[in-house]
Amino acid sequence: MHYEYKTHGVCSAKILFDLEGGVVNNIRFIGGCSGNTQGVAALANGRPVDEVISILQGIRCGYKPTSCPDQLAQALLAAKEQQ
Repeated sequence: MHYEYKTHGVCSAKILFDLEGGVVNNIRFIGGCSGNTQGVAALANGRPVDEVISILQGIRCGYKPTSCPDQLAQALLAAKEQQ
């Protein structure tokens, strides 16, 4: 299923991704630091959702209480709740 998550507290505006059979694919960040978000997306694509959440959840961006990787983890948690 395709999901769209509006981010909070980071430079990227939203995250688009697919979640099928517990696997995350087609991750795309809208906005944010292009190289970093592309790297996070490439590393997370094709991995089990729970693995991605456990790796990325809680990562901070400088003084901010969240980051684009953490927001991906939050998006995945929200998607899991909807399923």
